[in-house]
Amino acid sequence: MTDAPISAELFARAQRVIPGGVNSPVRAFRAVGGTPRFMVSGRGPYLTDADGKTYVDLVSSWGPMIHGHAHPEIVAAVQEAAARGLSFGTPTLGEIELAEELIGKLTAGAARAGVPSPLEEVRLVNSGTEATMSAIRLARGATGRSKIVKFAGCYHGHVDSLLASAGSGVITFGLPDSPGVTPAQAAETIVVGYNDLAAVRAAFEQDGSEIAAVITEAAPGNMGAVPPLPGFNQALLELAHEHGALLISDEVMTGFRVSEAGWYGLDPVAADLFTFGKVMSGGLPAAAFGGRAALMSYLAPAGPVYQAGTLSGNPVAVAAGLTSLRLATEAVYRRLDDHARTIGELASAALTAAGVGHRRQYAGNLFSIFFTETPEQPITDFDRVRATDTFRYGPFFHAMLDAGVYLPPSAFEVWFVNAALDSAAIDRIAEALPAAAQAAARAVPPAA
Repeated sequence: MTDAPISAELFARAQRVIPGGVNSPVRAFRAVGGTPRFMVSGRGPYLTDADGKTYVDLVSSWGPMIHGHAHPEIVAAVQEAAARGLSFGTPTLGEIELAEELIGKLTAGAARAGVPSPLEEVRLVNSGTEATMSAIRLARGATGRSKIVKFAGCYHGHVDSLLASAGSGVITFGLPDSPGVTPAQAAETIVVGYNDLAAVRAAFEQDGSEIAAVITEAAPGNMGAVPPLPGFNQALLELAHEHGALLISDEVMTGFRVSEAGWYGLDPVAADLFTFGKVMSGGLPAAAFGGRAALMSYLAPAGPVYQAGTLSGNPVAVAAGLTSLRLATEAVYRRLDDHARTIGELASAALTAAGVGHRRQYAGNLFSIFFTETPEQPITDFDRVRATDTFRYGPFFHAMLDAGVYLPPSAFEVWFVNAALDSAAIDRIAEALPAAAQAAARAVPPAA
Protein backbone atom coordinates (compact mmCIF):
# COMPACT_ATOMS: atom_id res chain seq x y z
CA MET A 1 0.00 0.00 0.00
CA THR A 2 1.24 3.46 -0.87
CA ASP A 3 1.75 5.73 2.10
CA ALA A 4 -0.47 8.78 2.48
CA PRO A 5 1.14 10.64 5.38
CA ILE A 6 -1.07 13.73 5.35
CA SER A 7 -4.25 11.65 5.11
CA ALA A 8 -2.92 9.49 7.96
CA GLU A 9 -2.26 12.61 10.05
CA LEU A 10 -5.74 13.96 9.29
CA PHE A 11 -7.32 10.61 10.16
CA ALA A 12 -5.55 10.54 13.52
CA ARG A 13 -6.71 14.09 14.16
CA ALA A 14 -10.27 13.22 13.12
CA GLN A 15 -10.40 10.26 15.49
CA ARG A 16 -9.86 12.61 18.40
CA VAL A 17 -13.04 14.57 17.67
CA ILE A 18 -15.26 12.40 15.39
CA PRO A 19 -16.42 8.87 16.31
CA GLY A 20 -14.24 6.49 14.33
CA GLY A 21 -12.74 9.47 12.56
CA VAL A 22 -15.49 9.61 9.94
CA ASN A 23 -19.03 10.89 9.54
CA SER A 24 -20.23 7.83 7.61
CA PRO A 25 -18.83 4.39 8.49
CA VAL A 26 -17.78 3.07 5.06
CA ARG A 27 -15.35 5.97 4.69
CA ALA A 28 -13.15 4.52 7.44
CA PHE A 29 -11.76 1.78 5.14
CA ARG A 30 -12.53 -0.87 7.78
CA ALA A 31 -13.65 -3.32 5.07
CA VAL A 32 -10.44 -2.97 3.05
CA GLY A 33 -7.85 -1.85 5.61
CA GLY A 34 -5.38 0.97 5.37
CA THR A 35 -5.68 4.73 5.67
CA PRO A 36 -8.78 6.46 4.30
CA ARG A 37 -7.92 9.17 1.81
CA PHE A 38 -8.96 12.69 2.70
CA MET A 39 -9.96 14.45 -0.49
CA VAL A 40 -9.42 18.15 -1.00
CA SER A 41 -10.79 18.72 -4.50
CA GLY A 42 -12.43 17.13 -7.48
CA ARG A 43 -12.64 18.09 -11.13
CA GLY A 44 -14.20 16.15 -13.95
CA PRO A 45 -13.55 12.42 -13.41
CA TYR A 46 -10.73 12.99 -10.90
CA LEU A 47 -10.29 13.46 -7.14
CA THR A 48 -7.19 14.89 -5.47
CA ASP A 49 -6.27 13.91 -1.92
CA ALA A 50 -4.50 15.83 0.83
CA ASP A 51 -1.17 14.29 -0.23
CA GLY A 52 -1.56 15.68 -3.75
CA LYS A 53 -2.32 12.38 -5.47
CA THR A 54 -5.05 12.25 -8.09
CA TYR A 55 -7.46 9.37 -8.64
CA VAL A 56 -9.96 8.40 -11.28
CA ASP A 57 -13.17 8.45 -9.26
CA LEU A 58 -15.44 5.41 -9.52
CA VAL A 59 -17.44 6.33 -6.42
CA SER A 60 -18.85 9.64 -7.69
CA SER A 61 -19.91 10.63 -4.16
CA TRP A 62 -21.94 7.39 -4.08
CA GLY A 63 -23.97 8.39 -7.10
CA PRO A 64 -24.79 12.07 -7.52
CA MET A 65 -21.79 13.23 -9.54
CA ILE A 66 -23.13 11.90 -12.85
CA HIS A 67 -21.51 14.87 -14.66
CA GLY A 68 -18.22 14.56 -12.79
CA HIS A 69 -16.90 16.98 -10.20
CA ALA A 70 -17.16 20.78 -10.26
CA HIS A 71 -19.23 20.92 -13.44
CA PRO A 72 -19.09 24.62 -14.34
CA GLU A 73 -22.84 25.07 -14.84
CA ILE A 74 -23.68 23.42 -11.52
CA VAL A 75 -21.00 25.42 -9.70
CA ALA A 76 -22.34 28.64 -11.26
CA ALA A 77 -25.92 27.79 -10.22
CA VAL A 78 -24.77 27.15 -6.65
CA GLN A 79 -22.77 30.37 -6.53
CA GLU A 80 -25.70 32.41 -7.83
CA ALA A 81 -28.11 30.82 -5.35
CA ALA A 82 -25.71 31.28 -2.43
CA ALA A 83 -25.23 34.93 -3.32
CA ARG A 84 -28.99 35.43 -2.91
CA GLY A 85 -29.02 33.79 0.53
CA LEU A 86 -28.28 30.40 2.03
CA SER A 87 -31.61 29.60 3.69
CA PHE A 88 -34.93 31.38 4.19
CA GLY A 89 -37.23 28.94 5.98
CA THR A 90 -39.95 30.02 3.53
CA PRO A 91 -41.27 28.67 0.23
CA THR A 92 -39.16 29.47 -2.84
CA LEU A 93 -39.59 29.24 -6.60
CA GLY A 94 -36.74 26.73 -6.84
CA GLU A 95 -38.67 24.19 -4.78
CA ILE A 96 -41.53 24.27 -7.26
CA GLU A 97 -39.19 23.97 -10.23
CA LEU A 98 -37.34 20.99 -8.74
CA ALA A 99 -40.59 19.23 -7.88
CA GLU A 100 -41.85 19.86 -11.43
CA GLU A 101 -38.60 18.49 -12.86
CA LEU A 102 -38.82 15.29 -10.80
CA ILE A 103 -42.45 14.70 -11.71
CA GLY A 104 -41.81 15.58 -15.35
CA LYS A 105 -39.01 13.05 -15.74
CA LEU A 106 -41.11 10.24 -14.26
CA THR A 107 -44.08 11.31 -16.36
CA ALA A 108 -41.97 11.17 -19.51
CA GLY A 109 -40.76 7.70 -18.57
CA ALA A 110 -44.34 6.59 -17.96
CA ALA A 111 -45.46 7.96 -21.31
CA ARG A 112 -42.76 6.05 -23.16
CA ALA A 113 -43.84 2.88 -21.36
CA GLY A 114 -47.49 3.58 -22.17
CA VAL A 115 -48.57 3.66 -18.52
CA PRO A 116 -49.96 6.39 -16.25
CA SER A 117 -47.50 8.41 -14.23
CA PRO A 118 -47.16 7.12 -10.65
CA LEU A 119 -45.69 10.41 -9.42
CA GLU A 120 -48.10 13.32 -9.02
CA GLU A 121 -46.72 15.11 -5.96
CA VAL A 122 -43.40 15.12 -4.12
CA ARG A 123 -42.17 16.43 -0.78
CA LEU A 124 -38.55 17.62 -0.64
CA VAL A 125 -36.35 16.52 2.27
CA ASN A 126 -32.62 16.50 3.01
CA SER A 127 -31.37 12.91 2.72
CA GLY A 128 -32.28 9.46 1.48
CA THR A 129 -32.74 8.30 5.07
CA GLU A 130 -35.22 11.09 5.68
CA ALA A 131 -37.06 10.24 2.46
CA THR A 132 -37.53 6.56 3.36
CA MET A 133 -38.38 7.36 6.98
CA SER A 134 -41.05 9.78 5.82
CA ALA A 135 -42.45 7.43 3.17
CA ILE A 136 -42.84 4.69 5.78
CA ARG A 137 -44.59 7.05 8.18
CA LEU A 138 -46.93 8.09 5.38
CA ALA A 139 -47.65 4.46 4.47
CA ARG A 140 -48.46 3.65 8.09
CA GLY A 141 -50.61 6.74 8.47
CA ALA A 142 -52.56 6.09 5.27
CA THR A 143 -53.19 2.40 5.94
CA GLY A 144 -53.56 2.48 9.71
CA ARG A 145 -51.16 -0.46 9.92
CA SER A 146 -47.76 -0.82 11.55
CA LYS A 147 -45.63 -3.57 10.00
CA ILE A 148 -43.19 -3.18 7.12
CA VAL A 149 -41.75 -5.90 4.87
CA LYS A 150 -38.16 -5.31 3.78
CA PHE A 151 -35.50 -7.46 2.13
CA ALA A 152 -32.23 -8.74 3.55
CA GLY A 153 -29.39 -6.83 1.92
CA CYS A 154 -31.51 -3.82 0.96
CA TYR A 155 -30.47 -0.67 2.77
CA HIS A 156 -32.88 2.22 3.20
CA GLY A 157 -30.85 4.52 5.39
CA HIS A 158 -30.36 4.36 9.14
CA VAL A 159 -34.06 4.32 9.99
CA ASP A 160 -34.47 2.47 13.32
CA SER A 161 -37.11 0.01 12.19
CA LEU A 162 -35.15 -0.88 9.04
CA LEU A 163 -31.85 -1.70 10.74
CA ALA A 164 -32.91 -5.32 11.07
CA SER A 165 -31.38 -8.40 9.49
CA ALA A 166 -32.96 -11.72 8.49
CA GLY A 167 -32.82 -14.67 10.87
CA SER A 168 -33.24 -18.35 10.08
CA GLY A 169 -36.23 -19.72 8.23
CA VAL A 170 -38.22 -18.49 5.26
CA ILE A 171 -39.66 -15.54 7.14
CA THR A 172 -38.60 -13.93 10.40
CA PHE A 173 -39.26 -10.90 12.45
CA GLY A 174 -35.97 -9.05 12.40
CA LEU A 175 -33.83 -8.56 15.45
CA PRO A 176 -32.02 -5.27 15.89
CA ASP A 177 -28.88 -5.10 13.77
CA SER A 178 -27.57 -2.09 15.67
CA PRO A 179 -27.45 -1.21 19.36
CA GLY A 180 -29.85 1.62 20.00
CA VAL A 181 -32.62 -0.01 17.98
CA THR A 182 -35.11 -1.51 20.37
CA PRO A 183 -36.64 -4.97 19.88
CA ALA A 184 -40.05 -3.30 19.71
CA GLN A 185 -38.95 -1.15 16.78
CA ALA A 186 -37.35 -4.07 14.95
CA ALA A 187 -40.40 -6.25 15.61
CA GLU A 188 -42.40 -4.01 13.29
CA THR A 189 -40.15 -5.11 10.43
CA ILE A 190 -40.49 -8.43 8.63
CA VAL A 191 -37.27 -9.36 6.83
CA VAL A 192 -37.34 -11.78 3.90
CA GLY A 193 -34.85 -12.88 1.27
CA TYR A 194 -34.52 -10.70 -1.80
CA ASN A 195 -36.04 -12.02 -5.05
CA ASP A 196 -38.01 -14.54 -2.97
CA LEU A 197 -41.69 -14.10 -3.80
CA ALA A 198 -42.66 -17.20 -1.81
CA ALA A 199 -41.31 -15.55 1.33
CA VAL A 200 -43.26 -12.38 0.61
CA ARG A 201 -46.46 -14.41 0.13
CA ALA A 202 -45.78 -16.18 3.42
CA ALA A 203 -45.38 -12.83 5.17
CA PHE A 204 -48.75 -11.66 3.90
CA GLU A 205 -50.43 -14.96 4.73
CA GLN A 206 -49.18 -14.65 8.30
CA ASP A 207 -49.53 -10.92 8.95
CA GLY A 208 -51.27 -9.39 5.95
CA SER A 209 -53.81 -7.39 7.92
CA GLU A 210 -50.99 -5.65 9.85
CA ILE A 211 -48.62 -4.89 6.95
CA ALA A 212 -48.62 -1.25 5.85
CA ALA A 213 -46.07 -1.55 3.07
CA VAL A 214 -43.36 -3.47 1.32
CA ILE A 215 -40.22 -1.40 0.82
CA THR A 216 -37.60 -2.46 -1.70
CA GLU A 217 -34.67 -0.93 -3.49
CA ALA A 218 -35.94 -0.66 -7.08
CA ALA A 219 -32.68 -2.38 -8.03
CA PRO A 220 -30.45 -3.06 -5.03
CA GLY A 221 -27.02 -1.48 -4.94
CA ASN A 222 -26.21 -1.72 -1.25
CA MET A 223 -25.21 -5.39 -1.38
CA GLY A 224 -23.60 -4.91 -4.77
CA ALA A 225 -25.51 -4.86 -8.03
CA VAL A 226 -28.23 -7.48 -7.52
CA PRO A 227 -31.08 -6.56 -9.88
CA PRO A 228 -34.62 -7.82 -9.39
CA LEU A 229 -35.55 -10.94 -11.30
CA PRO A 230 -37.88 -10.28 -14.24
CA GLY A 231 -41.35 -9.49 -12.95
CA PHE A 232 -40.30 -9.35 -9.28
CA ASN A 233 -41.17 -5.71 -8.65
CA GLN A 234 -44.53 -6.03 -10.43
CA ALA A 235 -45.35 -9.12 -8.37
CA LEU A 236 -44.54 -7.18 -5.19
CA LEU A 237 -46.98 -4.47 -6.20
CA GLU A 238 -49.72 -6.98 -6.90
CA LEU A 239 -49.16 -8.87 -3.65
CA ALA A 240 -49.17 -5.67 -1.62
CA HIS A 241 -52.38 -4.40 -3.22
CA GLU A 242 -54.07 -7.78 -2.87
CA HIS A 243 -53.68 -7.39 0.90
CA GLY A 244 -54.40 -3.67 1.16
CA ALA A 245 -50.75 -2.67 1.59
CA LEU A 246 -48.56 -0.24 -0.34
CA LEU A 247 -45.32 -0.67 -2.30
CA ILE A 248 -42.48 1.78 -1.64
CA SER A 249 -39.84 1.81 -4.37
CA ASP A 250 -36.55 3.14 -3.00
CA GLU A 251 -34.79 4.88 -5.90
CA VAL A 252 -32.33 6.80 -3.76
CA MET A 253 -29.47 5.18 -5.71
CA THR A 254 -31.09 4.45 -9.07
CA GLY A 255 -33.37 7.46 -9.44
CA PHE A 256 -32.29 9.69 -12.35
CA ARG A 257 -28.97 7.81 -12.57
CA VAL A 258 -29.75 4.64 -14.51
CA SER A 259 -32.08 6.50 -16.89
CA GLU A 260 -33.92 9.80 -17.15
CA ALA A 261 -36.74 8.17 -15.14
CA GLY A 262 -34.47 6.03 -12.96
CA TRP A 263 -35.23 2.33 -12.60
CA TYR A 264 -38.84 3.15 -13.34
CA GLY A 265 -37.70 4.06 -16.86
CA LEU A 266 -36.22 0.55 -17.28
CA ASP A 267 -38.86 -1.42 -15.37
CA PRO A 268 -42.05 0.67 -15.16
CA VAL A 269 -43.73 -0.65 -12.03
CA ALA A 270 -46.08 2.00 -10.66
CA ALA A 271 -45.24 1.81 -6.97
CA ASP A 272 -47.40 3.76 -4.54
CA LEU A 273 -44.49 5.75 -3.18
CA PHE A 274 -41.01 6.51 -4.51
CA THR A 275 -37.99 7.80 -2.63
CA PHE A 276 -35.21 9.77 -4.30
CA GLY A 277 -31.88 11.21 -3.23
CA LYS A 278 -28.22 11.55 -4.19
CA VAL A 279 -28.55 12.12 -7.95
CA MET A 280 -31.40 14.62 -7.67
CA SER A 281 -29.17 16.66 -5.34
CA GLY A 282 -26.34 17.43 -7.73
CA GLY A 283 -23.97 16.76 -4.81
CA LEU A 284 -25.65 18.82 -2.07
CA PRO A 285 -28.04 17.51 0.60
CA ALA A 286 -31.42 17.08 -1.09
CA ALA A 287 -33.85 14.21 -1.43
CA ALA A 288 -37.56 13.61 -1.96
CA PHE A 289 -40.43 11.18 -1.66
CA GLY A 290 -43.62 11.18 -3.64
CA GLY A 291 -46.54 9.35 -5.17
CA ARG A 292 -50.16 9.82 -6.17
CA ALA A 293 -51.78 13.06 -5.04
CA ALA A 294 -54.49 11.25 -3.08
CA LEU A 295 -51.87 9.45 -1.00
CA MET A 296 -49.61 12.47 -0.57
CA SER A 297 -52.60 14.47 0.67
CA TYR A 298 -52.29 12.61 4.00
CA LEU A 299 -49.22 14.77 4.74
CA ALA A 300 -49.49 17.87 6.90
CA PRO A 301 -50.63 20.54 6.39
CA ALA A 302 -53.15 18.95 4.02
CA GLY A 303 -53.59 15.86 6.19
CA PRO A 304 -52.80 14.35 9.60
CA VAL A 305 -49.38 12.71 8.95
CA TYR A 306 -46.75 15.10 10.24
CA GLN A 307 -43.45 15.63 8.43
CA ALA A 308 -41.31 18.75 8.43
CA GLY A 309 -37.79 20.07 7.94
CA THR A 310 -36.38 23.58 8.24
CA LEU A 311 -33.76 22.98 5.55
CA SER A 312 -36.01 20.96 3.21
CA GLY A 313 -35.97 22.61 -0.19
CA ASN A 314 -32.85 24.59 0.72
CA PRO A 315 -32.33 27.08 -2.13
CA VAL A 316 -28.66 26.25 -2.69
CA ALA A 317 -29.24 22.48 -2.73
CA VAL A 318 -32.27 22.94 -4.98
CA ALA A 319 -30.21 24.97 -7.45
CA ALA A 320 -27.56 22.23 -7.66
CA GLY A 321 -30.10 19.46 -8.11
CA LEU A 322 -32.21 21.28 -10.66
CA THR A 323 -29.19 22.17 -12.80
CA SER A 324 -27.79 18.62 -12.60
CA LEU A 325 -31.12 17.10 -13.66
CA ARG A 326 -31.54 19.54 -16.55
CA LEU A 327 -28.04 18.64 -17.78
CA ALA A 328 -28.88 14.92 -17.67
CA THR A 329 -29.75 14.42 -21.34
CA GLU A 330 -30.17 11.16 -23.22
CA ALA A 331 -26.59 11.58 -24.44
CA VAL A 332 -25.38 11.68 -20.82
CA TYR A 333 -27.19 8.42 -20.02
CA ARG A 334 -25.75 6.75 -23.12
CA ARG A 335 -22.32 7.84 -21.98
CA LEU A 336 -22.85 6.46 -18.47
CA ASP A 337 -24.05 3.14 -19.90
CA ASP A 338 -21.08 2.94 -22.28
CA HIS A 339 -18.57 3.71 -19.53
CA ALA A 340 -20.08 1.10 -17.21
CA ARG A 341 -19.88 -1.59 -19.89
CA THR A 342 -16.36 -0.64 -20.93
CA ILE A 343 -14.92 -0.56 -17.40
CA GLY A 344 -16.75 -3.72 -16.39
CA GLU A 345 -15.40 -5.57 -19.41
CA LEU A 346 -11.86 -4.32 -18.76
CA ALA A 347 -12.05 -5.53 -15.15
CA SER A 348 -13.44 -8.89 -16.20
CA ALA A 349 -10.73 -9.38 -18.84
CA ALA A 350 -7.94 -8.61 -16.34
CA LEU A 351 -9.38 -10.96 -13.71
CA THR A 352 -9.87 -13.74 -16.25
CA ALA A 353 -6.26 -13.37 -17.39
CA ALA A 354 -5.14 -13.66 -13.75
CA GLY A 355 -7.27 -16.76 -13.22
CA VAL A 356 -9.55 -15.11 -10.67
CA GLY A 357 -13.10 -16.44 -10.60
CA HIS A 358 -15.58 -13.60 -10.70
CA ARG A 359 -19.00 -12.52 -11.84
CA ARG A 360 -19.92 -9.10 -13.24
CA GLN A 361 -23.47 -7.88 -12.63
CA TYR A 362 -25.26 -4.72 -13.70
CA ALA A 363 -28.27 -2.75 -12.55
CA GLY A 364 -28.44 -0.23 -15.36
CA ASN A 365 -25.10 1.61 -15.26
CA LEU A 366 -24.43 0.52 -11.67
CA PHE A 367 -22.25 -2.57 -11.58
CA SER A 368 -20.28 -4.86 -9.29
CA ILE A 369 -17.48 -7.38 -9.56
CA PHE A 370 -18.18 -10.37 -7.30
CA PHE A 371 -15.27 -12.72 -6.62
CA THR A 372 -16.64 -16.24 -6.84
CA GLU A 373 -15.58 -19.71 -7.91
CA THR A 374 -19.00 -20.26 -9.51
CA PRO A 375 -19.32 -17.30 -11.88
CA GLU A 376 -21.99 -19.04 -13.91
CA GLN A 377 -24.44 -18.80 -11.01
CA PRO A 378 -26.36 -15.50 -10.82
CA ILE A 379 -26.15 -13.69 -7.50
CA THR A 380 -29.74 -12.96 -6.62
CA ASP A 381 -29.85 -12.37 -2.87
CA PHE A 382 -27.84 -11.33 0.17
CA ASP A 383 -26.93 -14.88 1.19
CA ARG A 384 -25.24 -15.42 -2.17
CA VAL A 385 -23.48 -12.07 -1.88
CA ARG A 386 -22.08 -13.03 1.54
CA ALA A 387 -20.89 -16.36 0.15
CA THR A 388 -18.56 -14.65 -2.35
CA ASP A 389 -14.79 -14.42 -1.84
CA THR A 390 -14.79 -10.94 -0.34
CA PHE A 391 -11.28 -11.47 1.05
CA ARG A 392 -9.98 -10.80 -2.47
CA TYR A 393 -11.48 -7.33 -2.61
CA GLY A 394 -9.13 -5.57 -0.16
CA PRO A 395 -5.92 -6.39 -2.09
CA PHE A 396 -7.69 -5.60 -5.37
CA PHE A 397 -8.92 -2.27 -4.00
CA HIS A 398 -5.51 -1.19 -2.70
CA ALA A 399 -3.71 -2.09 -5.92
CA MET A 400 -6.18 0.09 -7.80
CA LEU A 401 -5.78 2.87 -5.22
CA ASP A 402 -2.00 2.75 -5.52
CA ALA A 403 -2.37 3.10 -9.30
CA GLY A 404 -4.62 6.14 -8.96
CA VAL A 405 -8.10 4.64 -9.22
CA TYR A 406 -10.55 5.18 -6.37
CA LEU A 407 -13.05 2.33 -5.99
CA PRO A 408 -15.77 1.94 -3.34
CA PRO A 409 -13.98 0.83 -0.13
CA SER A 410 -16.31 -2.12 0.32
CA ALA A 411 -17.02 -5.27 -1.66
CA PHE A 412 -20.73 -4.72 -1.02
CA GLU A 413 -21.00 -1.44 -2.91
CA VAL A 414 -21.55 -0.81 -6.60
CA TRP A 415 -19.17 1.09 -8.86
CA PHE A 416 -20.43 4.50 -10.02
CA VAL A 417 -19.25 5.90 -13.33
CA ASN A 418 -19.65 9.51 -14.41
CA ALA A 419 -20.10 11.16 -17.78
CA ALA A 420 -16.85 13.14 -17.42
CA LEU A 421 -14.70 10.02 -17.81
CA ASP A 422 -12.46 10.49 -20.83
CA SER A 423 -9.99 8.32 -22.73
CA ALA A 424 -7.12 9.24 -20.36
CA ALA A 425 -9.15 8.19 -17.33
CA ILE A 426 -10.25 4.95 -18.99
CA ASP A 427 -6.63 4.25 -19.95
CA ARG A 428 -5.51 4.71 -16.34
CA ILE A 429 -8.15 2.22 -15.19
CA ALA A 430 -7.10 -0.26 -17.87
CA GLU A 431 -3.43 0.07 -16.88
CA ALA A 432 -4.21 -0.44 -13.19
CA LEU A 433 -6.35 -3.54 -13.56
CA PRO A 434 -3.76 -6.27 -14.38
CA ALA A 435 -1.74 -5.66 -11.19
CA ALA A 436 -4.96 -5.43 -9.16
CA ALA A 437 -6.16 -8.71 -10.62
CA GLN A 438 -2.87 -10.35 -9.65
CA ALA A 439 -3.25 -8.96 -6.12
CA ALA A 440 -6.72 -10.50 -5.94
CA ALA A 441 -5.31 -13.82 -7.20
CA ARG A 442 -2.69 -13.88 -4.44
CA ALA A 443 -5.18 -13.06 -1.69
CA VAL A 444 -5.46 -15.67 1.06
CA PRO A 445 -8.74 -16.35 2.86
CA PRO A 446 -8.77 -15.51 6.57
CA ALA A 447 -8.19 -18.33 9.00
CA ALA A 448 -11.38 -20.05 10.11
